[in-house]
Amino acid sequence: MIEPSKTPEWSALNADAENLADSHMRTLFADDPARFEKYSLEAAGLFLDYSKNKITDDVLDHLIALANAVDLEGARGRMFSGEPINSTENRAVLHAALRDFSMRDYFVDGEKVTPKIRAELKKMESFASGIHSGGRTGYSGKPLDTVVNIGIGGSDLGPQMVVEALRPYWIKGRRSFFVSNVDGQQLTDTLAQIDPETTLFVVASKTFTTQETMTNAESARKWFIDNGGKDVAKHFVALSTNRYAVEAFGIDTDNMFEFWEWVGGRYSLWSAIGLSIVLQIGFENFKALLKGAHLMDEHFRSAPLRQNMPALLALVGVWNRNFIGAASHAVLPYDQHLLRLPAYLQQADMESNGKRTNIDGEVVKHATGPIIFGEPGTNGQHAFYQLLHQGTDIISADFIAPAISQSETGDHHEKLLSNFLAQTEALMLGKTEKEVRNELREDGTAKPQIDALAPHKVFPGDRPTNTILMEKLTPETLGALIALYEHKIFCQGIVWGVNSFDQWGVELGKVLAKSILPELSPIAGSKPEAANHDASTNGLINRINSLRSQAKD
Repeated sequence: MIEPSKTPEWSALNADAENLADSHMRTLFADDPARFEKYSLEAAGLFLDYSKNKITDDVLDHLIALANAVDLEGARGRMFSGEPINSTENRAVLHAALRDFSMRDYFVDGEKVTPKIRAELKKMESFASGIHSGGRTGYSGKPLDTVVNIGIGGSDLGPQMVVEALRPYWIKGRRSFFVSNVDGQQLTDTLAQIDPETTLFVVASKTFTTQETMTNAESARKWFIDNGGKDVAKHFVALSTNRYAVEAFGIDTDNMFEFWEWVGGRYSLWSAIGLSIVLQIGFENFKALLKGAHLMDEHFRSAPLRQNMPALLALVGVWNRNFIGAASHAVLPYDQHLLRLPAYLQQADMESNGKRTNIDGEVVKHATGPIIFGEPGTNGQHAFYQLLHQGTDIISADFIAPAISQSETGDHHEKLLSNFLAQTEALMLGKTEKEVRNELREDGTAKPQIDALAPHKVFPGDRPTNTILMEKLTPETLGALIALYEHKIFCQGIVWGVNSFDQWGVELGKVLAKSILPELSPIAGSKPEAANHDASTNGLINRINSLRSQAKD
């Protein structure tokens, strides 16, 4: 592969950063009245304004040249054609095929996979129809109006985020809960709110061996039986590929929904993993979600890089990460129903591009994925925005908002939007010491107080932000938004030379946890002193065992 940091294009971008070091975005806007029109575009129902980044035409030219140097367009073609671009696992990456309603066919290893996709969608639609009509009931004949999705990672974060985002589209009388943490408190809290007669458990695990998921599923099954539940097969369904384990659990394999190796976990909400979404919002709305994503897919696969929204968002992110020095990136949705989007994108981005080894197995020579964090609406303004505005680190940010709320209430949304717009303006403009002193003087503040206060009220500004607007948050615009970020992450992985579709970094902790588990005491039980680990881990195991051995039920 090409080492991006050794290319002339990378060197040109370093020179651009040096040339712009002493300039300010204020000046860039003052010098170019057409800046907003030049650095914004619309696609798939979304509008992106990236003008509040410290970029120029030269920077953009060099970013596009860098993308061409690493053959981003070629990599895009290889992904859509089903080549095994997940090189460490020798797998294709075809989540886009799950939402393609055109007549296009997709192939993996020479096999046409489109019929399988359509058959599974049809099966999901039929199953959900039976639930919603009341034709499929629980053991007592009562309708199944409650879903508990048991999964972790992409099997939890994706469906949960979408279900929360689309609250106005919920089918009346239906409830959804999501259990992921192996901490039994989450499951216990959930079980306390549901009725075994009317609850359907959706167990999402490709292998049906994931420790956290299967521990929760087994405890949920025990609770169901202990509370009078009969006929496990009527109340549990599986999203898996392990037919033998599903059957052994007690689930009817007719109620097993399949997805495939070429669907990565964090890209899987479009597959059978989205069954809990279908059950809560209905199949037609789920289909609209898929269609919105497909619109973004079509834009991404056909638009030239300079007019390509995912590619531009990715390249601006590379510029901020590698040349401006923004090691963290905030995702800031100004819509309460998008409150789980930052957590969803933490996994999507950090698990994809949080890599130190390139696809050739060599340690990278440049920074890769940034730290992703965020909160919805004005909540973040009263939490961490202080650091964004006046902290010592540059942090880039995406601000996301609908022009029209799903729930227009008085002037709430106008006030929300005014804050949304003001924050990006403030982060770009900042406030100089001269402006601070003039304001204080006009307020009648005495000179000694001005001298004391002025340094604390200066904002450097020049902080990079993107603004993503939509008319309204709907299933279709949400689908496009998620696909936008999926393709952005892919593009950045190509530029950085990493495999965005494996996640070996999650394995080591899992392996060590298995070795520690037998060494932990049950409540009011005891174990020999641990001695097989480092001094800290041994000491902590022994301390925990001491506390547990003294505990009483």
